[in-house]
Amino acid sequence: MRLIVKRLDRAGARLPERAHPGDAGLDLFAAADVDIPPGEARLVGTGLAIELPPGTEGQIRPRSGLALRHAVTVLNAPGTVDAGYRGEIGIVLVNHGREAFRVRQGTKVAQLVVTPVVEVEVVEADALSDTARAGDGFGSTG
Repeated sequence: MRLIVKRLDRAGARLPERAHPGDAGLDLFAAADVDIPPGEARLVGTGLAIELPPGTEGQIRPRSGLALRHAVTVLNAPGTVDAGYRGEIGIVLVNHGREAFRVRQGTKVAQLVVTPVVEVEVVEADALSDTARAGDGFGSTG
């Protein structure tokens, strides 16, 4: 499969890349500098638009290193990029730390994982089939 990528900002955009062969995620990089004050969120642009393969979605996931070292993560993780979206890929980062976090052009800010999508038909029903779990709700497994 191919992921088709268009640079929207040639000066600051860097193509997604795998850090290691076989990695599930492609690293995404900031296209410009952004400061994120403690307790706040900012949209970080990648300067890229993508064309996902049919029948897939792009999941925007956090980087564990940013979370561990700086308490910075993707706010709406995982973010979803639908196959029909052609706008700029933006990453919503939130700073849970006590100090401002400075994103610089070229900083790895997130990962893109391309996954299959199962299309379902929504059918309304008056009843559902019974299961052992039934309606135990949140925390039902302990």
